[in-house]
Amino acid sequence: LNETDVFMELAPRKRWRDGGKPAIEEAIRDVLTGYPGITTTFTQPIQMRTSEMLTGSSADIAVKIFGPDLATLARLTDRATTLISGVEGTADVKASVSEGGKYLAVEVRPEVAAQQGLDTATLGARLQAQLEGLSVAEIIEGERRVPLRIGSAAADGGDRPASTAALSQRVVLLPDGSAAALEDIARISYSEGPVLIEREQGKRFGLVGVNVADRDVVSVVDDIRAVLSEPGTIPKGYSVSYGGDFENQQRAAQRLMLLVPFALVLIILILFSTLGGLSRTAIILGNIPLALMGGLLTLFASGEYLSVPASVGLIALMGVSVLNGVVMLTRLDALRDSGTDLAEIVVEGATSRLRPVLMTAVTAIMGLVPLVFASGPGAEIQRPLAIVVIGGLFTATITTLYLLPLVYLRLESRHGR
Repeated sequence: LNETDVFMELAPRKRWRDGGKPAIEEAIRDVLTGYPGITTTFTQPIQMRTSEMLTGSSADIAVKIFGPDLATLARLTDRATTLISGVEGTADVKASVSEGGKYLAVEVRPEVAAQQGLDTATLGARLQAQLEGLSVAEIIEGERRVPLRIGSAAADGGDRPASTAALSQRVVLLPDGSAAALEDIARISYSEGPVLIEREQGKRFGLVGVNVADRDVVSVVDDIRAVLSEPGTIPKGYSVSYGGDFENQQRAAQRLMLLVPFALVLIILILFSTLGGLSRTAIILGNIPLALMGGLLTLFASGEYLSVPASVGLIALMGVSVLNGVVMLTRLDALRDSGTDLAEIVVEGATSRLRPVLMTAVTAIMGLVPLVFASGPGAEIQRPLAIVVIGGLFTATITTLYLLPLVYLRLESRHGR
């Protein structure tokens, strides 16, 4: 079993081929496809380490099949790999290697153990000490721990047998002091077994790593779940779970489902206590849906997907739209108290607040534009957030300068003020 990380430093961006980094990955993938037995995946160094520590896989989606039997898990993992490869948007689909390990089995003959007055396990342990060496202690040298082993030169690698025939002729010492060839004491053969047994929460599982291309992670997982849930695909007693970056995204989305309503309730309470009326609070809250709509439309037009960074951008939009609304409404209230005609109040208030609202929007947009065109490490996180905020600021600004004053005019006129 061999797993290798290759870190590639890309040439300057001006020398890249058309299509950017996805085109480079596809070209490398085409070259490596011709090598049998090799599966590849593409990631960023820090992202890979973080994902491996949090979820055990560096892939965007980690499909884990849990069950008791290793052979069945290997068969189900291979079957799942074939099915998942046919799902649109999947790339670099690879299964963890679990079967195919070669083992040299030395099975002690029960009759020999009985002649020595021992059971097979005890006699086997003594033979193992002569063949491989016996760990008797551990020496600590500073931060290093060195095992102390007692064994023959063969056990230490000086005369390691090259075949089962050579091993069968190895002379070993029996507990009664006599010497005999190993083939007279034990049966020697090659056997196949698992290369690696992976467990999570005490359960064995097989892993299929999947990267996502040209689609959002959630919809790809939904399609994979539909394929694997077909009758007969996963037998009774076996189950499937989904991890990787998808697991982190789901965990973050669950937190957002709690934080967003809490933030909305907190905003409503603050506005209600400040403005002193539910209708006036509703005027400002009306900015929020239109601001979010602009952010989502811009996200869709750019080809990005609704991810956790994009959701954080939507939360930031809520704050900006409420801030602009409060600035406009407090100015209109101040002019209304002066006794001027209501229509003139609305025009003058919107005109006087044009510069502050535009400065807020333009400053934020100019600060986020570099993130939209970023290509370095972390760009995949920064870009969706910046796109959402920029698009939402456009609609929030228009709503604050035009729609909010009109709604204010209508509401105040209805109340006879």
